[in-house]
Amino acid sequence: MSLSKEEKLEVMGKCQLHSRDTGSIEVQIALLSERISKLTEHLKVYKKDFHSRRGLLMIVGHRRRLLEYLRKSNLEKYQEMVKDLGLRA
Repeated sequence: MSLSKEEKLEVMGKCQLHSRDTGSIEVQIALLSERISKLTEHLKVYKKDFHSRRGLLMIVGHRRRLLEYLRKSNLEKYQEMVKDLGLRA
């Protein structure tokens, strides 16, 4: 369940620090969050797709590690990202 080029550009446009930013922590977290939501929808339909479920768990772990790094390095940006993506209650 990868994102199309148009979907990636749309997600990156929301989080970019400058026009050519494609790899900052914020962009990576936003792209992973989009992939997580697409995989979650896929798994609602295909409940026994355990290979995709494992991939989802790995992506969630990667996003968690990036969020932890962002929290340690820039707390204000972390709080803004969590609020914008609606990750924590």
